[in-house]
Amino acid sequence: MTLKTTLIGAALAATMATGALAEGLVGIAMPTKSSARWISDGESMVEQFEAAGYDTILQYAEDDIPNQLAQIENMITNGVDALVIAAIDGTTLSNALENAHFAGIEVIAYDRLIRDSEHVSYYATFDNFKVGVQQAETLVAGLEERFPDVEPWNVELFGGSPDDNNAYFFYDGAMSVLQPLIDEGRVNVLSGQEGMDTVGTLRWDGAVAQARMDNLLSANYTDAEVHGVLSPYDGLSIGILSSLKGVGYGSGDTPMPIVTGQDAEVPSVKSILAGEQYSTIFKDTRELARVTVGMVDALLKGGEPEINDTETYDNGMKVVPSYLLEPLKVTAADWRERLVDTGYYTADQIE
Repeated sequence: MTLKTTLIGAALAATMATGALAEGLVGIAMPTKSSARWISDGESMVEQFEAAGYDTILQYAEDDIPNQLAQIENMITNGVDALVIAAIDGTTLSNALENAHFAGIEVIAYDRLIRDSEHVSYYATFDNFKVGVQQAETLVAGLEERFPDVEPWNVELFGGSPDDNNAYFFYDGAMSVLQPLIDEGRVNVLSGQEGMDTVGTLRWDGAVAQARMDNLLSANYTDAEVHGVLSPYDGLSIGILSSLKGVGYGSGDTPMPIVTGQDAEVPSVKSILAGEQYSTIFKDTRELARVTVGMVDALLKGGEPEINDTETYDNGMKVVPSYLLEPLKVTAADWRERLVDTGYYTADQIE
């Protein structure tokens, strides 16, 4: 008997012991525990699914694609009624989802679009283009605030993982704000490195971002200053900041460049309060879990899930009906209102 089978059996035994019949069994496949954000996603979903009467299997693949495929196949074999999948690589799941389809299992793509499969029922995510817009807006606001007498501003661009569909939406949203400023000569990408094929960061790896920032600084900024860095994720931002601090930014007479982020992870919020990272984007995982639980519940009870977008997310085989949640900008001016007053964090976690 496998550990997965044991866990399922224990969950079902506990249900029978209470005399209650579970609404169903939901498999939740998350990409990694290396980001606090994904841990929060998983915990929120388990809590809300169980409150709605469902049993759950939650597994993390630690950014290993074969591991995630094996976990999903095992969930299918063990008879889940629905799968919620945050894919590591959204292009690798076609065969698994075909198996899920033939087993009558509903599939929800969670925050990351699953591509190249018609067997994706719905997609729950945030407005990812807007995330990028907000990142660029805070970047420009920071540049105007910290470097009011400098133009053009020297800015370097970082993208997310090229195997994550969201990374392109983040980048395109940001460039919808920055490209006009580049065209006007107000922003200068001194390295000349633009486009996701050049600036993408595989697996959202902070060490890779730090190494690239080191190279950008040594190749382009021995006689110039960098004023801003577009970073799409807090885990990259921490690495970028380490590189910048390593050559003296943020000390003496050399101000820290404006560095953006995403996910409002605790180390980055602390960095914002310390005057290092300038901003992040808050995506309330509790709300994303709520929407996802609602989708699964409606599907398994023969209803229609709530959606608000039927045009944006073409996965190569179909336009996946989606629910897009609103992201929120976070800076030193509003972190408490956005993160503490909403109950997402306690003040003690940050201060």
